[in-house]
Amino acid sequence: MNVTIVGAGIVGCATAYELASRGARVRIVDPRGPGWGATRASAGVLAPHIEGHSEELLKLASCSLGHYDSFIARVAADAQQPVEYRRTGTLQVAQDEQEAQELARAARRLEIAQVPHTLLEGDAVRHLEPALAAGIAAALLVPHHGYVGVAALMSAVVEALSRHSATFSVAGVQRIERTSNGVELTTSAGTIAADAVVLAAGSWSGSMSMAPAIPPPVRPIRGQLVHLRFPEPPLSRVIWGTRGYLVPWQDGSLLVGATSEDVGFDERATAAGVQGLLERAGELVPAARTARFVEVRVGLRPLTADELPVIGASSTMRGVYYATGHYRNGVLLAPLTALMIADLLLDGRERQEHAAVRPDRFGL
Repeated sequence: MNVTIVGAGIVGCATAYELASRGARVRIVDPRGPGWGATRASAGVLAPHIEGHSEELLKLASCSLGHYDSFIARVAADAQQPVEYRRTGTLQVAQDEQEAQELARAARRLEIAQVPHTLLEGDAVRHLEPALAAGIAAALLVPHHGYVGVAALMSAVVEALSRHSATFSVAGVQRIERTSNGVELTTSAGTIAADAVVLAAGSWSGSMSMAPAIPPPVRPIRGQLVHLRFPEPPLSRVIWGTRGYLVPWQDGSLLVGATSEDVGFDERATAAGVQGLLERAGELVPAARTARFVEVRVGLRPLTADELPVIGASSTMRGVYYATGHYRNGVLLAPLTALMIADLLLDGRERQEHAAVRPDRFGL
């Protein structure tokens, strides 16, 4: 089968990899090439049990995390490249008594759900992570959470795709339409014919011209992320506070995220955004105030009305599949999304996870 993926972020590339590894002929089309957009501005946090996800999203995220070990192992082996991937846990911290009470309630929910966790008080928190601020009142450790180095993951996926004979086209897609032989894409570099198309263009998915289908109802939410550098890692695990999160890499990098701004298709970094992130980092880890500033990254995250992704076959246009609307969870949900699309497209098999994310809930 000849499949074209529109969008070369982590969701599009993971889906392309799953299809290509099963024997499909895959082309990925994106105007900026692999790994830009929201993917580049992702910290790679793998933590379903943080942020108070809806029941449906929590099920999706937990299922996808369960596939991450095998996903990383396959990609790294196929690409013959290492990928920084650590399941050292997340530490969700409380800086006052009110936040500590909320952590206690979160711990009770985890206990009911039989999710391994440990609720810690101030002294125990600082013993676990000495670089944290002295005012930390409590923390909730979820040991099976972690993170992945997104840049390394993207590099490995792209290399693995090349070894499976997938191709990339740097072009913008202007129109997708059904033909007698399949699906045709009109792009800035010419016309592409395919048996099937997977729309994985993130925030730009909603701007596609499609006939007779309609584009998915996603809107961009800007996220700014700051990259700092220490001589050595200041933390051993992901730290999550009420105003932001910190992700430590093994090379001494610290990612600080993230803003959430409804500003349309504006990918500019702002002084206010950077200042706010630096303040959050300093509140949690005082040494961050003297860390080296490396860069700020900006991405537009695709949000749907119900904050759930759109994954599956179009109900109005045969040969078109959606894999978009992942909002803040594109990296976390990429392995599951890839499996869902590949099972459906190649085997005609719908997984049980499709129930909450079918395109037809939006008339697609």
